[in-house]
Amino acid sequence: MTTGGRPAHPGRSTPPPSVEAAFGPEAADLLAARIKAVADPTRLRLLATLLHMPDGVACVHDLAEALETAQPTVSHHLKTLSDAGFLDCAKRGPRSWYSVRPERTDVVRDLVG
Repeated sequence: MTTGGRPAHPGRSTPPPSVEAAFGPEAADLLAARIKAVADPTRLRLLATLLHMPDGVACVHDLAEALETAQPTVSHHLKTLSDAGFLDCAKRGPRSWYSVRPERTDVVRDLVG
């Protein structure tokens, strides 16, 4: 392609990389799922609450109380965040305990401050 008689990309001797090579569909799907997971006010509040817990860990009951939200709603949002790779879950006795995955802590801090 030219603009005013000049090549659109002067000095480029090879064609530009394809979008596929730079950002494939699997990477795009994963990123979109993560963005969708955090694009919810309740989920952002859950992430912020977990970051500020003394041990960085909380059960559904504690999170439901902190957010003044029903436990089934909190469970649904925690599952979404877990499926998107933001949370770890450990079963201890009858309760499940959630924490922000260590490799996602910086991203979560950037999102929720």
